[in-house]
Amino acid sequence: MKTLVSILLLLFFIQVNAQDKLVKDIDFDGKNDTVYVDLEALVIICRLSSLQYKPVKSHPIEVLNEQSGISATKNGFEFYNHWMRAGYHAQFRFDTKTKKIRLIGMSRYEFGPANNDGSGESSVNLLTGDYIGDWNYYDHLANNEKGELIKIPTIKTKMRFNKIYLSEFSDAVYFDFSGRCSKLYYKQKALLLSK
Repeated sequence: MKTLVSILLLLFFIQVNAQDKLVKDIDFDGKNDTVYVDLEALVIICRLSSLQYKPVKSHPIEVLNEQSGISATKNGFEFYNHWMRAGYHAQFRFDTKTKKIRLIGMSRYEFGPANNDGSGESSVNLLTGDYIGDWNYYDHLANNEKGELIKIPTIKTKMRFNKIYLSEFSDAVYFDFSGRCSKLYYKQKALLLSK
């Protein structure tokens, strides 16, 4: 019985650790590559077969949570970083022209405080510059002063970024996106409140 329990625990440990690394053909050469988050160095590391598995690293991600990692996407991978009431995803794809891993999209979400003020989600496609945001605000005076969560009409606009590759990525890129997103939210909220 002890042997069976030990084997099951070992298999569980191997399975959990196996999920820490994504093994997939990222550079489209038919050979598996590896992507993972180095929790000690606080960086994303990608080892591509086309680069003889030399590590390509992001800049440090200073605000890295235990709820972070890498997952597969159709044509690449995404890095996710979740906090208690907010988080984001950053999607990457191999650029066949430059032979580098490029950031192609970001998305974020927030639940806001207990009344969900400022809750919602947004995304930006870095290839087209298309931004979509669905956000809410809490109006204390709505609903006969009982308060109500009000949805802001979907924000669709352009949000341009320079090309960003994995070797240049850090959470500063996310905070830039988040800051721009916040400005759009407050602008739209002010327009609604002024009517």
